[in-house]
Amino acid sequence: FETLLVRNGAPFALTRHLARLFRSAEGMGLESPAEPVIRRAVEDVVAASGVDGDRARLRITVTSGAGPLGSERGVEGPTLIVTLTPTKEWGPSTTLATVPWTRNERSAVAGVKTTSYAENAVALAYAHRAGASEAALANTRGELCEGTGSNIFVVIDGVVHTPALETGCLAGITRSKCLAEAPYLGLQSTAN
Repeated sequence: FETLLVRNGAPFALTRHLARLFRSAEGMGLESPAEPVIRRAVEDVVAASGVDGDRARLRITVTSGAGPLGSERGVEGPTLIVTLTPTKEWGPSTTLATVPWTRNERSAVAGVKTTSYAENAVALAYAHRAGASEAALANTRGELCEGTGSNIFVVIDGVVHTPALETGCLAGITRSKCLAEAPYLGLQSTAN
């Protein structure tokens, strides 16, 4: 799945999100609907949504389709689900809590965006109980990896640091845009 911001009726970085959706589907061994089909569904949902305001959250989900109970895949082809809901403006900062669980950088789905978000939900609930709004996860090697719904950046002496993809973190769309834009802001960047 992919979740992205829609601002004033325009999906943010849709092409990049679709590219990651296709990479994730391939990583899971799933068939995907054709890109024009997904783009048309996105356009139709945004146009028909009736969502007021200038911000909304669009979610594109692809499943293997109807199938038997258990871990077997659907046999009739993929199912595409596109939803749009209003979203609130995020604050300028967040509070972060570390959690005792790790991200497995050697997992079969490391770096793949899936609907298996149980670990993220447990980690985020833990952070909320600690008074924080986001949780930071390390990987099994003890390296900083990512948040439950965010990539992590630290700026030190004009250098933007973020965990490398080899840590098992998701290749965030905003992460790649921030790293690409850093030089234009007079910053160096490194993924370490």
